[in-house]
Amino acid sequence: MSHIDGTRDERERPPAGGLEPAAVQIVESAPDAFVIVDDRGSIVLLNAQAEGLFGYTRAELIGSNIEVLVPERYRDAHLAHRIGFIEDPHTRPMGIDLDLFALRKDGSEFPVEIGLSSLQTKSGSLVMAAVCDMTGRRRSEQLFRGLLEAAPDAIVIVDTAGRITLLNAQSERMFGYNRSELVGQPIEILVPARFTADHVGHRSTFMEDPSPRAMGIGLDLFAVRKDGSEFPVEISLSPLETESGLLVTAAVRDVTERHKVRAETEEAKQAAETANRAKSDFLSRMSHELRTPLNAILGFGQLLEMEHLTTRQEESLRQIMRAGRHLLALIDEVLDISRIESGRLSVSPEPVAIDEALSEAIQLVAPIAGEKGIVFEERQGCDGRFVLADRQRLRQVLLNLLSNAVKYNRLGGSVVIDCALMPEHRIRVSISDNGPGIAAPLFERIFRPFDRLDVEESQVEGTGLGLALSKGLIETMGGTMSVESVQGQGSTFSFELPAVEAPDSGLEEALTGSAPSTSERHHTLLYIEDNLSNLRLIERVLELRPKVRMLSAMQGTLGLDLATQHMPDLILLDLHLPDIKGEEVLAHLRSDPATQEIPVVIITADATPGQVQRLIASGATAYLTKPLDVSEFLTLVDETLIRDSAE
Repeated sequence: MSHIDGTRDERERPPAGGLEPAAVQIVESAPDAFVIVDDRGSIVLLNAQAEGLFGYTRAELIGSNIEVLVPERYRDAHLAHRIGFIEDPHTRPMGIDLDLFALRKDGSEFPVEIGLSSLQTKSGSLVMAAVCDMTGRRRSEQLFRGLLEAAPDAIVIVDTAGRITLLNAQSERMFGYNRSELVGQPIEILVPARFTADHVGHRSTFMEDPSPRAMGIGLDLFAVRKDGSEFPVEISLSPLETESGLLVTAAVRDVTERHKVRAETEEAKQAAETANRAKSDFLSRMSHELRTPLNAILGFGQLLEMEHLTTRQEESLRQIMRAGRHLLALIDEVLDISRIESGRLSVSPEPVAIDEALSEAIQLVAPIAGEKGIVFEERQGCDGRFVLADRQRLRQVLLNLLSNAVKYNRLGGSVVIDCALMPEHRIRVSISDNGPGIAAPLFERIFRPFDRLDVEESQVEGTGLGLALSKGLIETMGGTMSVESVQGQGSTFSFELPAVEAPDSGLEEALTGSAPSTSERHHTLLYIEDNLSNLRLIERVLELRPKVRMLSAMQGTLGLDLATQHMPDLILLDLHLPDIKGEEVLAHLRSDPATQEIPVVIITADATPGQVQRLIASGATAYLTKPLDVSEFLTLVDETLIRDSAE
């Protein structure tokens, strides 16, 4: 321990530097450490808290120079500060904004805050220093700063006036400023100029009700860097209560990459939608262009089937009809695949009896099964069970699977059909064959469109679309499809659909009486169509109905004129006309009181479901797609004309 002037004789000065006993008692009872020195810097009094804080006894410090409690590297500066205080004594905190340290007896240093006060006694001026150990607070500050620097986002802290008081290294990197350039600046330095006025208002509003919140929810927020460049941000605000008052913590995140990804995603989505629309338009046009000539081929073919032909002619006609129907099936499958991929395939779920659907499909496949000597074994568990499905689509799937089980089976083989109730109230239908099976490496290609699994050179006809379409249809109806196969033993294709209860089966009243007879009067039919082969086909078909007179118009406007002049009993309307669209013709017919009750049947190669629904809703009586089924067409004509006669 050092003494500036050595130990003074206690008899030369009053006890405790001339302090009154009451003052001494106050110092002793104070919660903080107090050290009192005279004008020469000698310690004249300290309390028990000071003994505990510095590790000295009272006897060791009384008379010692105050610098004994100051780290050696600060002593010269401390002496100058002490002299300056004595020359201008007034109560003040010591070392504002400075890191102050004191020294214990064991040589350890610790951070402190010091408050100085001047005392006037009979013996002269004294200086009282209240010393507070800041070790705990410093640790908290260090922890806070550590957390601040470790935060992944930029953190900027401002006071109630909106001035920046603290920021982390991430903020320096994000905004391009040094810390010293931002501390003390208004937070609007980081806000684009066009938003500054509004930001001040938002900041004031937050201060009125400080609570954690995201800033600008649903808005695009931007910040500005030192170089003037702007970038999108997300900001979260939180109030922070401190001894100095309320502060606001702003966590700032640069979302430039997210905006870029969002923009790219939106661009890709729009491109995909454009591509889907283009594909749909192309397929619609392709369907129309292919169905139009097929209409003539299959239509006239059906008429030839009604003629007396030689055996050789019948065989040639069968080949023509077979090829035409195969092409038609291919067109339909391509369109269905496209609708499934675009999510535009509509289904009408209803309870469907599995055994009935299977029976219908087996009847259609039976002829080709008979040619190969293939038998259908007894079905297990299918009787009386119902699934929730689109009846037509389920029949299409069963026909595909049964057809494959026959085509890819061995001569004299068998097809086994099983049904089983599965967990989660679902029914699994399995169709197994004992054909050559499928090699394991080919499994991943089974449901790929147009992939025939290397059997292109075989004698089995196919397009490679059936399984892909079947899987898509089952999934669209809320089900799943799977396959198991062992090469050399056969394959099993299974699908699962939701099980449902049987619908109410109230008996309908039996229809009695004979079928209505065709009216004796003649009927007029107007066909508005610009394709000459289609007109000739309908002319030939209507030769089977001698009492039906046909008028034709190859333009929409001419068709409207003929409709008002002749008031036909039935109008057949194509949609693709050279002057105006078929939809416009339908609209004119329905808006004219003279023609609004005339039945209008659409005959077109455009088979898109949305088109059908829209035109039926617009007033069309029925919608037939090309190629025309002659029997279906004649039935519709008969029913429409009979109904018209009855009315």
